Amino acid sequence: MNTVDLMRQYSEILKEDISPFNYDEFTQAYMEAMLWSETDDNGDPFDANYDVSDFSEEALAQIRIDAAHFQQAAKLDEIDTFDFVDSTVQEMAGHDFWLTRAGHGSGFWDGEWEDDDGNRLTELSEKFGEQYIYIGEDGELYLQ
Repeated sequence: MNTVDLMRQYSEILKEDISPFNYDEFTQAYMEAMLWSETDDNGDPFDANYDVSDFSEEALAQIRIDAAHFQQAAKLDEIDTFDFVDSTVQEMAGHDFWLTRAGHGSGFWDGEWEDDDGNRLTELSEKFGEQYIYIGEDGELYLQ
């Protein structure tokens, strides 16, 4: 997707209700993984002091764009073999998308996914590049 298309999509998302509490399972799990796996400048996990309502509108729009693009390319509805009893494919994929993308020591490749799916989803995640959370001057959470 080129920059102009991305900006158009971003503009459309900003016009919508972007309450993070209305997001699909994948996107909600993606945001929750961000908060518990990353730490602030004091070394505290973000989820100790923040929740999904603390993301800036800019961050929420980027999260929604990335989550939608990943889900579209990943074809998660075609995955029928999954080893987690307490999670759906969408929830675990959202979680593992963040962990893989951020370069954590866990993710799609660590054994819960069938090898073909895990390898494919790892490669797809890595195409999105790494991102990090930071606290803006306004106290909201942003992505870089």
